[in-house]
Amino acid sequence: MKSISTRILHLLIAFDQFLFSLFTLGGSWPDETISAACWRLERDGKKIGKIFRPFLDFLFSPLEEEHCYESYMSEVKRSHLPDDY
Repeated sequence: MKSISTRILHLLIAFDQFLFSLFTLGGSWPDETISAACWRLERDGKKIGKIFRPFLDFLFSPLEEEHCYESYMSEVKRSHLPDDY
């Protein structure tokens, strides 16, 4: 059985993905978080990524370094999926 903290984390990630999809009017990539998208957008030279990626990295700096990059790599590796997938 999953711990309550794991369940809360899953809900926060789902809410993040929903908000990003809503903000982009469905133009986001499926299952992509705002943080992962900001890193990808900055990598691709988009102004919005250059603005928001440093802000998000600063916001999450007490929890991890390079939060947006780590979020992007988590998406690439699909590390958030259960072993059944």
